[in-house]
Amino acid sequence: MTAKTKLTIDGDGFLINGVPTYQGRVWNGRKIEGLLMNTRMVQGIYDDVNPDTRDRWAYPDTGVWDPDRNTREFIEQMPVWRDHGVLGFSINLQGGSPYGYSKEQPWINSAFRPDGSLREAYMDRLKLILDAADDLGMVPIVGLFYFGQERELQDHQAVVDAIDNAVNWLLDAGYENCLLEISNECNIHHYLQPLLVPEGIHEAIEQAQAHHRDGRRLLVGVSYGGGARIPGKLVTQVSDYLLLHGNHVNDPDVIRKMVRDTRNVEGYTPKPILFNEDDHFDFDKPDNNFVASVDEYASWGYFDYRFDGEGPDDGYQSVPVNWGISSPRKRAFFEKAKEITGY
Repeated sequence: MTAKTKLTIDGDGFLINGVPTYQGRVWNGRKIEGLLMNTRMVQGIYDDVNPDTRDRWAYPDTGVWDPDRNTREFIEQMPVWRDHGVLGFSINLQGGSPYGYSKEQPWINSAFRPDGSLREAYMDRLKLILDAADDLGMVPIVGLFYFGQERELQDHQAVVDAIDNAVNWLLDAGYENCLLEISNECNIHHYLQPLLVPEGIHEAIEQAQAHHRDGRRLLVGVSYGGGARIPGKLVTQVSDYLLLHGNHVNDPDVIRKMVRDTRNVEGYTPKPILFNEDDHFDFDKPDNNFVASVDEYASWGYFDYRFDGEGPDDGYQSVPVNWGISSPRKRAFFEKAKEITGY
């Protein structure tokens, strides 16, 4: 394919096709140009290959689970998200917890087989989404691993192969609009593979960066969990951009401090800082985590899984997903994003 949407980084800002995102935009005295507002949509290619749990995700109107319907309805809503200024979205090859947070994960949702090879049906669905993003001028944050599901990979070599296979697939397909997130919340203790924990994750980042096509490579990073955690020194040094999570942070001033502390990590050089998961809202208040992130010139990402009491809509991570702007909380986020970005 010939890419229509090309993402690059200039210092601590993002550019699409050579033009800063939200070009010239200032909101409440804060620079918005170069940021990447995003939302966590990790279940866009969701499936469950465990027959014992697959029926949990059945659509209420049909009584069956349909992964192709899920992807189709995802794509139908992408222009709506973009038109509110949400140019980025996180999608993960191993999804996320359909319950938001889970102590156990008996389901098997993985684009990787146990040996690290790719499941074609998953990648076919991913291609549909990435093609649509390329057409729309959007930026997918493509994650590879999710804690709990990473255990489906049989050994260290399978993890190495999975990274190589996914990166090569993205490069061979010609996408130039993607950010790569090696794993979701690498510091969460559930990870078993040494390449995916904080002590080894910088090696996984460098492994992905080492693959080139025609002089280009993917822009690579990894996220850390909420609770005011910030990237370690080695990750800060090797990442192309830095991912934070705002979960468990109830005070917007802590969000501000997280961004400042990240810029003070030893070896930091100017690069984008991006929250791609935060389940705190308060969009009607003058201060909230979204505003706090923008105050420190960091992009912000909305994470919504919880039931809002107004119908069968559990947010964007609960399967089956209603991908529309279908609840008061969703509408509040998208309207705030539209206000801040000027879309």
